[in-house]
Amino acid sequence: MKIQEQAPAKINLALNILGRRTDGYHELRMVMQSVSLCDTVTVEETGIGFTLLSDGFTVPAGKSSLEQQAAEAFFAAVGRPMPPLTVHLEKTTPAYAGLGGGSADVAALLRCLRRQYAPEMPVEQLRAIGLTVGSDMPFCVSGGTAMAEGRGERLTALPALPDCWIVLCKPEFGIPTPALFTLADAGTPKNRPDIDGMIRALSAGDLDGVAARLCNVFEEFLPEEYHEVFHIKNRLLELGALNAAMSGSGPTVFGIFREETAAKAALTALKQRYPQTYLAKPVGELV
Repeated sequence: MKIQEQAPAKINLALNILGRRTDGYHELRMVMQSVSLCDTVTVEETGIGFTLLSDGFTVPAGKSSLEQQAAEAFFAAVGRPMPPLTVHLEKTTPAYAGLGGGSADVAALLRCLRRQYAPEMPVEQLRAIGLTVGSDMPFCVSGGTAMAEGRGERLTALPALPDCWIVLCKPEFGIPTPALFTLADAGTPKNRPDIDGMIRALSAGDLDGVAARLCNVFEEFLPEEYHEVFHIKNRLLELGALNAAMSGSGPTVFGIFREETAAKAALTALKQRYPQTYLAKPVGELV
């Protein structure tokens, strides 16, 4: 038995923080989109216990990865012991980038397990299992285009993002998410995303309307040492993007392009300075 699933990255077309919750999480309202930049997850029933291989790196014995935690939660939900599993991750999506790469890997593992061991399991139950290990997990299980509310667990499927090209550019630094949330808690953003307007634009198949409403409130709280994010945004606009925004808590910036030629030219230009620059397309629902 060998099962394989793609693990598409995600971008946030819109991200609004509504406040801190009593459970320590934040109340969010987001429009999320899967993109074709992806890892590949392969699951095989072999070996002893749970083994995670990532491009030749084996997670040390005794260290419980998010993948192992998700697998254990899955088999607990279906009421059977976990068989010996070897999970191999072929990584392409950069880590700590605001693209949900780790969550996407775990979600792909859960889809593999559902296909093999519980094909009758409702998608909602699979999302709930994912939520036990991460807030991005419910969206990453289903993918496509969706509004995510709460801490990310309440999903509403939306009309697909119109066909376009997406250039993703990650600078060499990372941004600590908890610190950025703390800064956001202490301030009030001047601009919040027009999510209802974005949903209307998606419903009308209006790419310009969607692009015009790209907005991530985290950008207003970026400390000065991370302002290269704004340089990348401006560069994408100069190179012909309809608009650009930071994804998640960053630092990756994405630009939406109507034409493949312009997107490829932007990819080439940005790669000279930022090696972790990628070209992607929107991806539809995964399950």
